[in-house]
Amino acid sequence: MGQRWTHVWLERLARGVLYVAVPVTLLLTSVRLLLTPAFVRLDYAIPGFPADPFGFSLQERIGGADIALGYLLNDEPIAFLGDLRFEAGSPVYNDRELQHMQDVKGLVQQVMSLWLVSLAISLVLPLGLSRLAGERTAWKALNTAARATLAVMALLLVGIAASFSFLFVGFHRVFFEGDTWLFLYSDTLIRLFPERFWLTAFVGIGLGTLALALLLLVISAQRVRHLSRTP
Repeated sequence: MGQRWTHVWLERLARGVLYVAVPVTLLLTSVRLLLTPAFVRLDYAIPGFPADPFGFSLQERIGGADIALGYLLNDEPIAFLGDLRFEAGSPVYNDRELQHMQDVKGLVQQVMSLWLVSLAISLVLPLGLSRLAGERTAWKALNTAARATLAVMALLLVGIAASFSFLFVGFHRVFFEGDTWLFLYSDTLIRLFPERFWLTAFVGIGLGTLALALLLLVISAQRVRHLSRTP
């Protein structure tokens, strides 16, 4: 009896962990896909993207955005950005912007570490659950996790449609201290990444995660049906 209850407890624990790990993995996979030069170019190319009122050309903005993105993903100190200068000799980023970029880098690297951990769990745990309770049970758990992801992403997209500015401000207040993320419109970060850029990014994360969840939903549903028919 004790062994049976241990088996049941482990199965429930594995399913519970999957219900959390899979949505996190799908969400952060979308985030990682957006942390690429390809997304920067796509975002700038969408019709209606605002021009820089202070004179950056499209190529200058893309180049600057690529450098900023590179800093978030590399192991370089803040001097990677702090040493940048305009042709006239003035710094590209002021102290407030540099502090914010340090904060963002710390957050991004923590998120990427979480992504790798959740990805490993999402790949390995179904194998363990399959051995504990059968392959059909493992695919059913993945199917449930996909459904949960769809529900959460649908709520996110509704929130973006209802009030992106509220969501955007709330995000910064949760993940950054004080008002270090507030800048002048003439600051480089705002010129490279105006609010429209982040609207597209948030929508892209939501739609990307929905697409991944739908793919997992279809695959898992097919596997469950197939295994249900298999003697």
